[in-house]
This record gives sequence, C-alpha cells and structure tokens, in this order.
Amino acid sequence: MTGGVWIFAEQRDGQLRKVTYELLAAGRRFADATGQELAAVLLGSGMAGLTGEIAQYGVDKVYMADHQDLGTYSTDGYTTVLAEAIQRYQPSALFLGHTAIGKDLAPRVAERMKTGLCTDCTAVDIQEGRFVFTRPIYAGKAFAKVECPTARPVMATIRPNVLGAGQPTGNRNPQVIPLAVNLGPNSIRTLVREMVKKAGGRVELTEADIIVSGGRGMKDPANFKLLEDLADVLGAAVGASRAAVDAGWREHQYQVGQTGKTVSPTLYIACGISGAIQHLAGMSSSKCIVAINKDPEANIFKVADYGIVDDLFRVLPVLTEEFKRMLA
Repeated sequence: MTGGVWIFAEQRDGQLRKVTYELLAAGRRFADATGQELAAVLLGSGMAGLTGEIAQYGVDKVYMADHQDLGTYSTDGYTTVLAEAIQRYQPSALFLGHTAIGKDLAPRVAERMKTGLCTDCTAVDIQEGRFVFTRPIYAGKAFAKVECPTARPVMATIRPNVLGAGQPTGNRNPQVIPLAVNLGPNSIRTLVREMVKKAGGRVELTEADIIVSGGRGMKDPANFKLLEDLADVLGAAVGASRAAVDAGWREHQYQVGQTGKTVSPTLYIACGISGAIQHLAGMSSSKCIVAINKDPEANIFKVADYGIVDDLFRVLPVLTEEFKRMLA
C-alpha cells in the first residue's frame, strides 16, 4: 500500500477525545505493518497547541485545518475540508472513532469519495497487507469479517475502548501540513447558533472505563441515586436502558443500546436490566459484565461474566460500602 494511514483526530472544545489516542496508537501499528506513514488529520479552530500532544504518538505528519469556520463541528464544513484533503494527498486508509461526530462525518466523506465504509468495527487485522475488520451484525448476535479490497481510501469507524489504551510511542517531530479551507458563504448550510451544555462531573458514556446502568428494575427515578452513589465511588459513568429512558427516568443522552449509545467499557454493571437484544447490542463488547437482577432467567445473565440473583436494592448499598472500604 502507498499513501499513508490517516487518523481523524477528533477534538471537542480544544481537547482530544479519548478514542483519538486509541486510534493513534493503533494507527502506528497499522502503518508499521503495511510499510506506510502515519498521519493525523486535525480540524478546528485554535488547534496549534494539540500538535505536540499528537506528536507523542509517533505520527509522521499532521494535516491541520485551523479556521474559524471549523471552530464548531458542522457536517458540511468538515466533509468539504476532509474530502478535499483526501483528493489531494491520496491516503490509503482513514480511520475515525465510532462517535457522534464520526458516525455523521464518515459516511458523508465516503460518499463524496465514492469509496466503501466499515462502521462500528470492534477489531482490525492486517492480512497480506489488507485491512480486515470485525463488526457486529444482527444486533450483536454475530460478528462479520469485512474488507474493502478495491476501495481507496479504505475507511472505517472504530468503536471506542476496543483497541486498548493508547500509549505514547515517542515524538517523531512530525511535519505539520496546513490544509486549505475553501468554504464559501453557502458552504455550511446548517449554522449552530448556540450550544447549551449541562453541568456534570462524570465522564461521557462512550469514553468511560466503568459504567453503572439501570433499567426498569430501578422502579423509580429517585432510585438512580443508588447507581450514582456507586458510580461516585468507582469514578464511573451512569447509563440507562431504553425502558428507563422511555419512562422519563433519565435523559436520552444516558441511553445504552441499539437506539442509544454503543459502549465498550472495562467494567459494565447492569442493575435491574432484563437484557433485551437492543440493549445487549450496545454493551455486549464490554470487557467484563456484572448483572444484578432478581429474575434468574433474565436474558442479561447470558452475556454476563458475573451474575448476582438478588434484589438490587439490597445488593447496591452493600457493593457501594464494600468498594468504599476496598478503595479507601
């Protein structure tokens, strides 16, 4: 292969997302295995300070578009700049995180480039110089091996937390290449007038190493305080099943599942969640799953590594106190 392996360095508010570090570390391995250069693509406004962070992951080049019109993510603006960069520099592969931005941007760019796209990949292998992706199908009931042998660039979105923690590999003093930003007055059709952020001290669901989730078995929104207490001790995020969200107990941004967010934490604790296939599709790739449910026939136990068949209102306070003692 020629052309280089590109990683889309996703950032929000001037901070690189966790999945970016994972992709950069994996990208270095991919580039070495295929005899190519590794490059990061950075789009935004006021991004110069991030190049040093990216350089620590052994990248050879940083393609950067630093422009005020890219300060807030827009599908039109980011697609135009990224597609023009691909057309000019001809990378052989482009990887993005399977995040809200990645899921929106990747298909637009793929269509613009008339190339293939593998989405929500949970593993990447290299066989005879070709990328082979593993991705869930049938709501996570099976996994398919997929490759795009003739597509250029090869494009894929990678599920966060599946490639392992991204560790710095050393600064290679990468060449920083500015990208042209040719955006006319009508290039960005959707304008963001205001962003309202909700205060919160917890890590975002898709980036969390530990998630404590509640379902219909929580019985009342006030009972989510039990999950929050445990999450505070563990430094975890709090999630919810669709049933809990539909009941109005939690906002949609906390929903885990096929119609919510797909997560792959190191530890997932499911409390009062029956294990509908739609929910399992969003969390079954977690490294370790602990299920708490008083129904021994609950479907969640089929994917759980550890199961507690008991009343969660008795179990959660005991778990919280025990973790407090262990972590003290």
